[in-house]
Amino acid sequence: MNGNSFLLDTNIILYLLNGEKKIAEVINGRQWHVSFITQLELMSYHSIASSEKVAIKRFLENCLVTDINEEIKEFTIQIRQETKLALPDCIIGATAMYLDIPLFTADKDFKKIKLLPLILFEE
Repeated sequence: MNGNSFLLDTNIILYLLNGEKKIAEVINGRQWHVSFITQLELMSYHSIASSEKVAIKRFLENCLVTDINEEIKEFTIQIRQETKLALPDCIIGATAMYLDIPLFTADKDFKKIKLLPLILFEE
């Protein structure tokens, strides 16, 4: 596990883009990873403004985006069978497991994934 990297969940990025200073302090100076699912969730929101889209694209340019692969698929299947979480969350959790880095999220449902290294943001 790389102690200098995080996989950022969609909610963390949204909080950050809305000015959440506590999150900025936690991720400052670290390597940011995102799942392709997070990229899709951020860019496909139905009422996204042009300025928000630009800000999201700029943010994502500073992240390493991980696409699906066979190992992530296997982790996803395992997680889905064990937890019944929504498929996008299973993929995000599986991506963190594949990369062997903590998932930084505000979603407590991720606690259901036993082997997932997790950093839970609570306001």
